[in-house]
Amino acid sequence: PHASHEFSRRVASIAGRTDFVTRIVVEEDHFLKTVPVILDPATPAEHQAAVADFFAHDLDFIQWRDALRQRLSGLFPATVTFAGDQADFDTQLRDADGAIVESFVVTSEALENAPKLHVVHKFGHLTANIDERACAARNIAVHRVRRRVNVAVAEQAFALMIALGKRVNDLSGVVTADALAKAGYPLRPYDRRFIGNANFARIPNLRALQGATLGIVGLGEVGREVAARASAFEMNILYHQRRPLPAADEAALAARYVPLPTLLAQSDYVVLQVPLNDSTRGMIGREEIAHIKPGAILVNVARAEIVQRDALIEALDSGRLAGLGLDVGYSEPAKPDDSLLKYKDGNVILMPHTAVANRHLAAADLEEMCLNLARGLNP
Repeated sequence: PHASHEFSRRVASIAGRTDFVTRIVVEEDHFLKTVPVILDPATPAEHQAAVADFFAHDLDFIQWRDALRQRLSGLFPATVTFAGDQADFDTQLRDADGAIVESFVVTSEALENAPKLHVVHKFGHLTANIDERACAARNIAVHRVRRRVNVAVAEQAFALMIALGKRVNDLSGVVTADALAKAGYPLRPYDRRFIGNANFARIPNLRALQGATLGIVGLGEVGREVAARASAFEMNILYHQRRPLPAADEAALAARYVPLPTLLAQSDYVVLQVPLNDSTRGMIGREEIAHIKPGAILVNVARAEIVQRDALIEALDSGRLAGLGLDVGYSEPAKPDDSLLKYKDGNVILMPHTAVANRHLAAADLEEMCLNLARGLNP
């Protein structure tokens, strides 16, 4: 079957067709909007320009893409179409040679109606939404990618936790006697005959991660990357999501499932990492914040709207929250009068949505995925 697939693809290419025989159906996602620019020469110019512009500050995307195409024998050129929902995906799968999914389910029933399908790729590492046994029975390759972008987001969560816990933001450069006095820490030297000079400014309430309790709301792809790093820091890990993980997964991550109120009440640090949808929008409001351990630090590297804005401001003003790290904004860019900009004492860090780091990471994820697809079509 693979040989006949390759032959028909080449015939279509030689004939100059724009509806290429190789057909890839893709779950609609903003990062995956890049796939047709790589694989489908019929992609409109404005789509190609938008993707190139998205990468431009780090990478010459068109040059990178053209080099990658040379390595995608059997895959490029292809026709790429997007599926907006599960039903649309199941329908399009019937005529697809390959598929890329993030959250859509690949079932044995759908596979029975997809005689041309050779490869399914998860845009991520966890394949619980793919019936791998059914794929194996039909000789359909299943590939995955541990996304470098997800690792970068987990790193950002720790950058924010460490910066807030150790007060890096407000103490940076505050090292002279005058600066310390202005910040409220007039010098009172230690008796150096008997003691060292660590924390010579006598800054109180500095924190360590070791031994602290971390609550992760959403233990998916990014949440698990956070948990893995928390274990290295010797933190106690709690998590909450709609359904508990299998016991083996919990043991591997050293994470314990608890109800959301329990997680909030017991955690010194809370990291939010759930997708934004109708069920998660505003899921952290006044009622939930009332459960938060006084003096906890909240880090949001997912979407701002998961937390109700007014409730967040109230928690910061009251001191219920000792710190906030926000990689994502309620508006991007923020408005000049954004009330979150009023906190000047270092307990709020606002970032311009930089957790995904440089675009080379996203390009590497896409490159690995495309090469896997090519191998799946032509093993």
